[in-house]
Amino acid sequence: MITPKPAALDRRLGPLDAAVLVISNVIGVGIFTTPGFVATLLPTAGAMLGVWAIGGLLAFVGSLAYAELAARRPQAGGEYVYLRESFGRLAAFLTGWTSFVAGFSGAIAAGAVGVTAYLDRFLPGVGDGTAIAAWHLGPLALTLSPRVLVALAIIGGLALIHARGLGPGRIVQVSLTVVKVVVLGLFVIVGLIVGRAPLDAPAAAVASQAAGWSAWLLALVPVMFSYAGWNAAVYIVEEVRDPTRNVPRALALGTATVVALYLAMNALYLRVVPREAFSGGIAVGEVAAGLLFGSAAATLFAATAVIIILGSLSAMTLAGPRVYFAMARDGAFFPAAGRVHARHHTPAVAILAQAGWSALLVVSGTFEQLLTYTGFSVILFSALAVLSLFVVRRRHEAATTFRMWGYPWAPALFCLVSLAIVVNAIVQAPGPAFTGLGVMAAGIPLYWWTRWRTRDEAASGTQTP
Repeated sequence: MITPKPAALDRRLGPLDAAVLVISNVIGVGIFTTPGFVATLLPTAGAMLGVWAIGGLLAFVGSLAYAELAARRPQAGGEYVYLRESFGRLAAFLTGWTSFVAGFSGAIAAGAVGVTAYLDRFLPGVGDGTAIAAWHLGPLALTLSPRVLVALAIIGGLALIHARGLGPGRIVQVSLTVVKVVVLGLFVIVGLIVGRAPLDAPAAAVASQAAGWSAWLLALVPVMFSYAGWNAAVYIVEEVRDPTRNVPRALALGTATVVALYLAMNALYLRVVPREAFSGGIAVGEVAAGLLFGSAAATLFAATAVIIILGSLSAMTLAGPRVYFAMARDGAFFPAAGRVHARHHTPAVAILAQAGWSALLVVSGTFEQLLTYTGFSVILFSALAVLSLFVVRRRHEAATTFRMWGYPWAPALFCLVSLAIVVNAIVQAPGPAFTGLGVMAAGIPLYWWTRWRTRDEAASGTQTP
């Protein structure tokens, strides 16, 4: 009797599909809100554009390093795989644990709730946070409201779409990304053509004194958070055709597109938004739309925001589960997450697990705290992944079809700046930072339990079903 081979992930994505994932994962509503926070730290127009350019350069350098790592190790999981091979299983587990607890799941929860606020303009009531049911689960206060129910429907719907195969998921992802890029591109082009600079525009402002290095590093935290997702293509590398060639192309194309669009949007904001509405404002994009398009701006902005957020949620729903899938194959996550659906050829259990945890974060309202506490971890683990390239090169592993440009100076610069950002964040805001480190450390007992379980199964010759 011949035992059938277990189902495997489908290699049916091309470089443009992977680039679309990068673009959609990065571009969220952060580009509408983050510039106002940056302006409070770097009050001159040149400094504000400069920090976005520096962030874009770092993202592009990081994408080149990831491109070589992906070409050398074309396995699903991204940082989890790179840290496992260079720094050991514990470091790898912690990046996967943080991704599951907060990185992907928390961002999905926050985005789904955010969508309801914009949908409320078209469907009044869906953004209502009034509780219709509430109960307690240990220390967690769980609440159901119209806003929560709509957010849960969005999370569940996207999870089911991506669990049913790359075909349906690809159609949704490409459609949302094309629409968001076209809309934002038109917004920038029309805005730069018809926009008029106010007399007190930030471009004419001069700070009373130059911002110090600490202000630049603090400003880079929200900037790099807005660029987060430039590495998205490496998570799906096992589903990309000819990954050693196509993943580097996707990372470069996707990251370059986002950097160009972000710089253009910041230039538009600096051109049309008055200074008093810019510095510290959390809705600079909406202010700019109002100045450009008048009374129709609010509706246009809400519709654009819905498309942008849904595209990002779809991208994270696709990318995140590939990390847990890789962990489960190593015995570092519950075994079912490492299975591939026999018919749809997706890590369906991992996708549904992420959706389930995101749903719990929505119902409990804990996603905001998790994202606040663990926000710097995105920069930390990205730096460790880039640092792993030095380990790979020192081992004299066989060359691939892609080797990053600027080695060793470019990746060294990325690591040094990222480390400075993390250290500065800890010094400036030790409370949230150490709480975030505590969230990461909370995964260590689970790591040792999975290691013990794996060794015990290996010794007994059994496998967890």
